[in-house]
Amino acid sequence: MKTNNITFILHKPQLSENIGACARALKNFNFNNLIVIDPKPIYPNDKILATSVGAKNIINKSKVFNELGPAVEKIDYLIATSARFRNKNIKHISLEDLKKIDFNKKVGFLFGSEASGLSNNEISYANYTLQIPTNPQFKSLNLSHSLIIIAQYVSSILKSKSFDYKKSKKVKSASRKEILAMANLCIQNLDSINFFKPKEKKPIMLENLRNIFYKMDLSDKETRILSSVFASLGKKR
Repeated sequence: MKTNNITFILHKPQLSENIGACARALKNFNFNNLIVIDPKPIYPNDKILATSVGAKNIINKSKVFNELGPAVEKIDYLIATSARFRNKNIKHISLEDLKKIDFNKKVGFLFGSEASGLSNNEISYANYTLQIPTNPQFKSLNLSHSLIIIAQYVSSILKSKSFDYKKSKKVKSASRKEILAMANLCIQNLDSINFFKPKEKKPIMLENLRNIFYKMDLSDKETRILSSVFASLGKKR
């Protein structure tokens, strides 16, 4: 199984019990990679370790970041979980669609905080958004419950080898790091010509740019070409 390629990412988790329960859920389905971003409680702490029960090793080897960008830099496909479809230029997928994901690549599942979920800005870093089907009148799931549902489903896909991703072996997908570098080069050049006007709209414009780049499924060759174009435009001013 390709479980080592899969990472579960908790963004600004608030409750120690939920963090520990998430680690336990990961171990239930043979996943090992946990990233925690800007947790509210001291991390790790005794309550987290106690709640994780037999999964203390996952807590101890987990990675902690202060911000989302650096945390997902090495992820090839980032899937953001959300209880609601947002009006964003980003592809929404179902649990069934996970069979089409290339789990030979580095895949990350991003979960928002218990209180507010993920913001539009945070979702803009993702390639896809995923909604777990629930009661339309009561959509909100506990953080660890959301994680364990996805972990179980992905585990079943990997065990059955039923993911049907098909892409020519001659085509190498661009890494998230390569796409981010290309996007930053584009943004840098746009900044230099004062493209982002008015200034208060810059955050949403950056979100839209990231959405465009991340949903294109660029190859490494295409990313290099676009990076060269953006670099050349910067030199000609």
